Amino acid sequence: MDTQTADLAPVPPESPPFILYKSGEDFASALTNLVTWVHGLLLPVYGREVSSKAPWCTRWWDHMEAVGQLYGLWMAWQELTGAEAPLTGPAAFHRDYLTPVMMSLRDPSGPFAGCKPGQHRAKEPPPSE
Repeated sequence: MDTQTADLAPVPPESPPFILYKSGEDFASALTNLVTWVHGLLLPVYGREVSSKAPWCTRWWDHMEAVGQLYGLWMAWQELTGAEAPLTGPAAFHRDYLTPVMMSLRDPSGPFAGCKPGQHRAKEPPPSE
């Protein structure tokens, strides 16, 4: 094959970066990476007490809203705290991403509203016509 022909070969589509667009093995791999980050860094450093005013589900990965929000948070973490991040990156991460996401997830009416410590309850989606 000459180089001109190689340049015309179709490029396989890239896996979309956001987890909610992934499926199959791509989704499973992304979720594994997210679980590693959530359990290895997020919860040990930023996890606060669980209460009725700040719920958390031990099976958070069963709540797609939480998966989406946490994956977005993880993406922001990588961009704003990595080697190429500006010196203000960590402060921006805390202010612009960590605090709003954790407040949303831990809100009493948020995705974990029906869950109790050690007891997962699937969220009922609102009805639609």
